[in-house]
Amino acid sequence: MSTSQPRGATGPLVAGVDLGGTKIETIVVADGEVLGRARLPTPPESADAVAEAIAETVRSALEAADVDESALAAIGIGSPGRAADGIVSHSPNVAGMQEPYPLGDAVSKLLRGPPVTIDNDVTVATLGELERGAGRPYRSLLTVFVGTGVGGGLVFDGSVWRGRGAAGEIGHVTVKPKGRRCGCGGRGHLESYAGRASMQAKAERLVAEGQHTVLFELMAKHGRDRMTSGIIDRALKHGDAMTERLMGQAVWALGLGLSSAQNLLDVEAIIIGGGLAERFGQPFVDRIAAAMAPLLFTPERPPAVHAAELGDLAGAMGAVVLAST
Repeated sequence: MSTSQPRGATGPLVAGVDLGGTKIETIVVADGEVLGRARLPTPPESADAVAEAIAETVRSALEAADVDESALAAIGIGSPGRAADGIVSHSPNVAGMQEPYPLGDAVSKLLRGPPVTIDNDVTVATLGELERGAGRPYRSLLTVFVGTGVGGGLVFDGSVWRGRGAAGEIGHVTVKPKGRRCGCGGRGHLESYAGRASMQAKAERLVAEGQHTVLFELMAKHGRDRMTSGIIDRALKHGDAMTERLMGQAVWALGLGLSSAQNLLDVEAIIIGGGLAERFGQPFVDRIAAAMAPLLFTPERPPAVHAAELGDLAGAMGAVVLAST
């Protein structure tokens, strides 16, 4: 039987939600310990369906922790796009959230009314890596999360820098003028080459032109309607030439975009996370660092380049930190 309080816990019970373009990852934490965890695919139908799925993951994580909903003190959510006062907008990779949507109120109403705090997903993941991950030794850093899209976060003097609300959007820096179409509507952005959604769109266009790839066969075989990092990994193991080209272009674009950011910001470290980094690990990060190296203004003093330490829990743990402060 579930309890009204976590056994042995003295601090509040907080849920952290990482909302992504393909999955929702939720944890419940008390006294710094993860007590329960749940994951669901991100619904493609509507913003309301996304809110309902978030609530379902919170309930499932609470059930795994063997505690009742009434014990939940707060919820933090990291969401793609812009987030202010619980409203999410400019999120092309989540259904119904390109236009403003009151996600905070929707989730709170579905879960007996706990307070919900929302911030940009990569800003939240940056907070997690800064407080509890690979960013702990540094006072200045840039985080880059490569998933369905590409997002970034900034830390200056030990604090996350939000600018006027849209700082860190490195996925939308231009790496090739008039290049590939981005999900935001622009062209030639870093996300157009390194985001999985744009990579899939490019693969679809190449197949329509008569080129071959095993990507879509693997997607069908494994019941996927989106090109996940696991599908990319399987295609590479099949020696798929198109996938190798797409990944090479992603590394090229990341090297160009991150070296330009480093030349401007001169941070101590760059932390790379997201689905592709989680799947391919330090070798993928090392390829990006190698692509950056010849483009740095001070190559004799490069930034440290690390894989995200918290892995796929960076966003959810950062959301816990967000809701706890």
